[in-house]
Amino acid sequence: MLSGARRLHASPVLATMIRVLGGHCRSCRGWMSSTRMYSSSEISSGDAAKRLCNIMVSCPKAGLEIALEESGIWMTPDLAEEVLERFENAGMLAYRFFEWAGKQRNYSHSVKAYHTMIGSLAKIRQYQIMWELVNAMRSEGILNIETFCVIMRKYARAKKVDEAIYTFNVMEKHGVPLNLAALNGLLSALCKSKNVRRAQELFDEMSHRFSPDSKTYSILIEGWGREPNLPKARELYRRMIAGECEPDVVTYGIMVDVLCKAGRVEEAVGIVKEMASRGSLPTSFIYSVLIHTYGAEKRIEDAVNTFLEMEKAGIRADVVVYNALVGAFCRASRLENAFRMLREMEKKGVPPNSRTCNIVLNGLIAVGKIEEAYGFFRRMIKHCEPDSDTYTMMIKMFCADGRVDRALRVWRFMRLKQFIPTMHTFSVLINGLCAKGELGRACVLLEEMIEKGIRPPGYTFGKVRQLLLKEGREDVLRFLTEKMNLLIKEPLCD
Repeated sequence: MLSGARRLHASPVLATMIRVLGGHCRSCRGWMSSTRMYSSSEISSGDAAKRLCNIMVSCPKAGLEIALEESGIWMTPDLAEEVLERFENAGMLAYRFFEWAGKQRNYSHSVKAYHTMIGSLAKIRQYQIMWELVNAMRSEGILNIETFCVIMRKYARAKKVDEAIYTFNVMEKHGVPLNLAALNGLLSALCKSKNVRRAQELFDEMSHRFSPDSKTYSILIEGWGREPNLPKARELYRRMIAGECEPDVVTYGIMVDVLCKAGRVEEAVGIVKEMASRGSLPTSFIYSVLIHTYGAEKRIEDAVNTFLEMEKAGIRADVVVYNALVGAFCRASRLENAFRMLREMEKKGVPPNSRTCNIVLNGLIAVGKIEEAYGFFRRMIKHCEPDSDTYTMMIKMFCADGRVDRALRVWRFMRLKQFIPTMHTFSVLINGLCAKGELGRACVLLEEMIEKGIRPPGYTFGKVRQLLLKEGREDVLRFLTEKMNLLIKEPLCD
């Protein structure tokens, strides 16, 4: 980002805002002069990861590798995995760390590190580099089915159906034999990206080659449920019941979920009874689905009774079940009951997760309790780690209320926690800054977003462009457009 400021001599606004917002950035020389060599016995893995993350966040791109080298930290697979997971939303920054780590003495990337990096690159559509990593894994003899499943999921999520199928078809060329697990991976990727019809076609084409199992059917039933096409989901379920394949507890759970989402909660209860008659006990997940559905329909008594029925059956409520009941109370604007459930969770030793936090925050925001939401956020961060939805929700709340200063406070806390913002988090704050007339800050964040390899949505870039043109700042617009043009879609590479 600093190098960008030096190049943009005609943009004092952007350069000034870089200094204001990016004041935490220190030169690599500052890092080198303040470091010493650390052995594995002198520094814990957590401290080492934190130190590396600080360098990656604070050091300018040009000298990052030198700064990492001068940190003196001994690289291990666990340490690399932790750092890569923290930076999985910052594709090219993560890749620079990945490349540096791979050059360290007595170190080799783990399969998990490769998969994290492949997923991170796919998020920013750096497909050519992604396939280079596949070839590297093959040369090291660690390529496996899950590698291709990761790629198929990412392609399908990016609406690249042909590329997802291509990935399945080239597995054997890369020395990985095709089997039912690979087919299930492809079907799952297609169904989760709303391409269930194509998944069904592939299933019908390949059913003679691979004998489907309960997982195969479960994937397709869930896919048709998302379509939504309840008759097709029922048809596949009946085929299983008829004897082609015995449904397992996962299939039952998916069928209950499909029926509930279709508003057929009574039929879903019938599936639960049928499940019991076949000797399978309902799981906490199934109960959570029923509770969630009753909550969505504002049938609070039914939600509470289902929760009590579950406890009576001896099934311990987990955080997912509690989240469903908390959500039911929030939808009914019975926030005092929701907070009572939080206290019960604490009493029962069930720690809340980020989803719990988000449900309550959403409930508070929905009734306009902004200060209460912020207070709850500050309390909850002591007990669980916020996720991208949490930060985005808080920033959006303050921006919508015209309090961008508070949104920036949340942003700074997020950066302090070394949490890499997603495209949505960046966009919400940039849009909020634009609405408040803080164009300089918006440009700085937009540049940082692009630098991290995150492509801004058309609306966000268009808003900044419109305001820059209005203020006659074509120089800044040219600079940002040039940066945007560097994020070119890579061609599919075999």
